Amino acid sequence: MAGPNDSDPVTALVRLLAEALVALGRAGQPDAANRIAGRAWSALRHDHPHEAERLNNLMHGLAKLPSNPEKENRMSTSELELDVRTEVPARRHELIFDTYENLGAGEGFMLVNDHDPKPLYYQFAAEHEGEFSWDYLEQGPEVWRVRIGRTP
Repeated sequence: MAGPNDSDPVTALVRLLAEALVALGRAGQPDAANRIAGRAWSALRHDHPHEAERLNNLMHGLAKLPSNPEKENRMSTSELELDVRTEVPARRHELIFDTYENLGAGEGFMLVNDHDPKPLYYQFAAEHEGEFSWDYLEQGPEVWRVRIGRTP
């Protein structure tokens, strides 16, 4: 639900991120949610201190949730999957680049798409030459899976 300051894209994204992190925490993975929140807090704290403080408060709440160690272990050893097939085309590349920007060195994610994302490859090559990996794991005709990583 939109809030009074959701006309600012950063505020709107932090609100959506917070909702997703609460859901992740309530699903028995508060440590994974806190790791993501911590990275987001770090990215926001200098230029968007109000939004960073909101994430800081969220982290304190997440720390109180019970953890399911079995789910935590699965989460930490599995890779993030970003399925953009249900997103409107105009939003897909933005989500993919945002996901990439939040990766640490040596980390990656699985992109799932309904067409060959080759144009996206060229955008990555233009902006992140030598800093990313691109490995097709499935190449259609209905589903494409590409592992995109940040080189160490």
